[in-house]
Amino acid sequence: MRDQSITIQLTEEKNVKPAPSTLEFGRTFTDHMFLMDYTEGQGWHDARIVPYGPLSLDPASMVLHYGQTVFEGLKAYVTKDGVAQLFRPTKNIERLNRSNSRICIPEIDEEFALKAVRKLVEVDQDWIPNQLGTSLYIRPFVISTEPYLGVAASEMYTFAIILSPVGPYYKEGIDPVKIAVEDTYVRAVVGGTGEAKTGGNYAASLKAQEKIEDQGFAQVLWLDGVERNYIEEVGSMNVFFNIDDTIITPQLSGSILDGVTRNSVITLLKDWDIKVEERKISMDELYDAYKRGSLKEAFGTGTAAVISPIGQLTWKQEDLVLNNHETGPIAKRLYDTLTRIQYGEEEDRFDWIVPVE
Repeated sequence: MRDQSITIQLTEEKNVKPAPSTLEFGRTFTDHMFLMDYTEGQGWHDARIVPYGPLSLDPASMVLHYGQTVFEGLKAYVTKDGVAQLFRPTKNIERLNRSNSRICIPEIDEEFALKAVRKLVEVDQDWIPNQLGTSLYIRPFVISTEPYLGVAASEMYTFAIILSPVGPYYKEGIDPVKIAVEDTYVRAVVGGTGEAKTGGNYAASLKAQEKIEDQGFAQVLWLDGVERNYIEEVGSMNVFFNIDDTIITPQLSGSILDGVTRNSVITLLKDWDIKVEERKISMDELYDAYKRGSLKEAFGTGTAAVISPIGQLTWKQEDLVLNNHETGPIAKRLYDTLTRIQYGEEEDRFDWIVPVE
């Protein structure tokens, strides 16, 4: 697999690039995509970069019926010197294979997957927007393609990578968002698929999001599926709380996504000698800290938003206003540091940056 070549077919009709200031998240796509197929007995084969376009699927393809699919999300940035670079791509590829394992999808060679990401971004490098707050979002994903109406692991798959130039994930940008605590619906439980980045987890989250979308909330905060009290994660982010100058984030329990930005934030906080705890934290504990005035700030972390300060949590019809709806100092410092590293404006002391070429 590592020696497999990637064939490249360039498009003859290039799309018009939108102005960076007009970019929405996930609405625009570049000229090319990467595809590779898997067949039982043959393994992964036919790696290729081709013009972006529709996929041809048999109506009986197993992904359409049983949801055997995983995906990832990472970004490419361009420095002020015009150098294209990736932020921690190996962590995303490692997680892709952990998701593959949980959903019974064959492992993809990680060195080759990184090669595919770098080559595709190189081909469409001129799509990377250069305005602060913009980037090229990279979406690798795997779908099961065997035409079979039986509940079993597929014997055929397609691994694909598509690219999308993006602006901020939330319209608020670095401004604090409002989050509703969800205590009716459940996203995942320990032993389920919560730690895998698979489509079904996100489909399960839509009903709760639909409930609050007209009330000014950006996302919901999920609680555990058993006691409905322990905090897990926000819909598209891991979550952190500053209580008495200790940063607390829910521990990885099997139902929480092991976020790459989460890991980066923990690394930075420890490097700054700020106390960090990965442990169970309940809404009762959080509410008590809020009432005592000990809850100083809260923020979400994720590839899409990087750092998203939380200005309000609404739980049981009560609004918990955090830091006067203002971005807290730790969230701001984390955002500034991460984005400076990503855009090549600050030294990368952690070897997080991988050049595209």
